[in-house]
Amino acid sequence: MVLTVQSAIVLATGELWLFLLQFPLANLCMCVLFARTARGPDPLVARLAAEVVALRQPATHYPGFHRFFQGATWLWAAIFLLLTAGLAVMMVTESATTFLSLSTAATVLLVIAGAGVSALRFLTVLRRLGLRLRFAQPEHSVRRVSSP
Repeated sequence: MVLTVQSAIVLATGELWLFLLQFPLANLCMCVLFARTARGPDPLVARLAAEVVALRQPATHYPGFHRFFQGATWLWAAIFLLLTAGLAVMMVTESATTFLSLSTAATVLLVIAGAGVSALRFLTVLRRLGLRLRFAQPEHSVRRVSSP
């Protein structure tokens, strides 16, 4: 629905920048969303890790683990803020075709870099806390041996 309204506005006004504005605005919204949860007891990255990759927290509370998730949440807020600023500048300085190409490349590169930094930092925190990462076996693939 939003895209339809945006497209209608662009066609009515002839101003393509109204359509392109969605890209930096979406990144700004993501920045605010991550930043709002970074200081609290339930950082967004911790929730995403639990929901997307089913990462279960250890039974024992580790403050270092919580600090990792807070820091990772701030990292992603910063990435989205950087994308917002970069896309806003490109939107007014580049043609639409160049903007779309550069915005795609910038987004992909920053997401890959952020994921890499987050993963390396996560493994470092696990090692420092003496925790190991284990992947659960799906129950249907585990064979139970019955004794005679």
